[in-house]
Amino acid sequence: MSDRQLPDAVLWDMDGTLVDTEPYWMAAETAVVARHGGTWTQEQGLQLIGNDLITSARIIQEQTGIGGEPADLVEEILAGVVAQVREHGAPWRPGALELLGTLRSAGVPCALVTMSYENFAGAVVQAAPAGSFQEVVTGDQVTRGKPHPEAYLTAAERLGVDPARCIAIEDSTVGVTAALASGARTIAVPLMVEVDAQDTLSRLRSLEGVDLDLLARILEGEVVDELAAANRTGR
Repeated sequence: MSDRQLPDAVLWDMDGTLVDTEPYWMAAETAVVARHGGTWTQEQGLQLIGNDLITSARIIQEQTGIGGEPADLVEEILAGVVAQVREHGAPWRPGALELLGTLRSAGVPCALVTMSYENFAGAVVQAAPAGSFQEVVTGDQVTRGKPHPEAYLTAAERLGVDPARCIAIEDSTVGVTAALASGARTIAVPLMVEVDAQDTLSRLRSLEGVDLDLLARILEGEVVDELAAANRTGR
């Protein structure tokens, strides 16, 4: 890949980026709200993507009138998501496992940076090839969730790297905001919600075909925006 330098680490969001579990979350939210006598729509669920779980629980309570502690609602929803993962597995996003393998072979460390909790993230990490992740930062390990950069800064600190020498991969505006604020070069691979273009943000249709050369170019400051190109050509 010529003389380009590799990132010191790649920092991965989980839900919607590494694995396509967003439908699991929406199904669990809908079921839990229904058990409490309320209703919840997919459109409402979309607004929660990328948020930390306590914030999501509070939004659900505000919009449905469900009482109780937000933490209890989080545990109820999380139990439903974990049950679906155990039954159906964790569907990897296209190209994710291949890129993890490429990074592992090149000796580039990876961290998982997710607002999901440790018990759920652990199950996904165990399903990934051994050695894929050197660190895992979860929503119950930080005091300020995304869009605050704390989780990304924590991951970089644990790995002993400069965030500015890292690539972050996200799927939502909330996550992108957190990653960019940490100083990491950031790639958005949107899934269920659109992510608007930004001057320093790369946007890809998929992780399929992403290689070390592309990551090195983005680390050097190149912005690759396949979604803008697609809009210009009408595809």
